[in-house]
Amino acid sequence: MKDKEQRGVEQLSTEDMDSSMEDIEQKQKYVQESFWKKLRRLMGKIPFVVDVVALYYCAMDKRTPLWAKGVALGALVYFIVPTDAIPDVLPVLGYTDDASVVAGAMAYLGKHVTDEHRQKAKEVLKINPLR
Repeated sequence: MKDKEQRGVEQLSTEDMDSSMEDIEQKQKYVQESFWKKLRRLMGKIPFVVDVVALYYCAMDKRTPLWAKGVALGALVYFIVPTDAIPDVLPVLGYTDDASVVAGAMAYLGKHVTDEHRQKAKEVLKINPLR
């Protein structure tokens, strides 16, 4: 207990971990069911599409640490849900908050969004990786 206090790190109980895993699994299922449908509607309308798809591949990658999956999935759920801070139905402004959340997640995750994730995103979007 003393060591835990000295480090200033709160340890999660097994129950907390189970709850966290369930939450991540629920988000992952929701993202898998909704992501591509939303993306198809927005193709050509948002400039941050490669980042969103790279984030998707990061979230689905078995090698991504659990905490990073949680961050990526949270950002993706925010992107998918139409009723957020600035509703997506508003022209131009509707996706500025989504872009900010995606950019923030990408910056926070850093090396966990790998070149492989970005390459897969470009391939699936049929974008020349040399551009």
